Amino acid sequence: MGMATMEHDSAIEAALTAPSRAAVTAQPIAHVLANRWSPRSYASGHAVSESELEALLEAARWAPSSKNSQARRFVVGRRGGELFARISATLHDKNMLWAPNASLLIVGVLVRIDGRGRDERFAEYDLGQAVAHMAVQAESLDLRMRQIGGFDREGLAEALGLQHPYEPFIVAAVGRQAEADELEEELAERERAPRTRLPLSELILARD
Repeated sequence: MGMATMEHDSAIEAALTAPSRAAVTAQPIAHVLANRWSPRSYASGHAVSESELEALLEAARWAPSSKNSQARRFVVGRRGGELFARISATLHDKNMLWAPNASLLIVGVLVRIDGRGRDERFAEYDLGQAVAHMAVQAESLDLRMRQIGGFDREGLAEALGLQHPYEPFIVAAVGRQAEADELEEELAERERAPRTRLPLSELILARD
């Protein structure tokens, strides 16, 4: 049996044994969207393969952007590597308790101005779309992603050597989901809490 086949079989087994957190939707939606969620519990022994990482980055690359400006960049740190350690060291408070177990920490970086020196007005929106695409691709690979806003932006920029127009905006933890019991109790309770969203009636301001 080849390594790729073994990795695939292991991914299927993990997906089947992980607790279901599928969204209860008012109408059926795509499987990868209904099942995508953001855990804090990650298997510290898991490693994302190179092909899986390339697929995540390709999904982000092909996300839409204003005028195709693609005003977003990424820094990828693998657990055990120097970049991972630099990113992890800038996380705030509770994030330090769980994020270091993830297989990857990916920094979403904004490009604040274009090649002509003009402000990239939609850079944040476009980076968000790219990371969302990455999250859906992760789900399709039986991986999980949790996006992190709680980190020292200035500290991370310095740690990664990023200067204007590059600005770290979001950190995403990626890996294989583990049992919530491996977390400290407060975080484990959050992990087990029901998933909720506002009803459509509160989201839609007007419609024909």
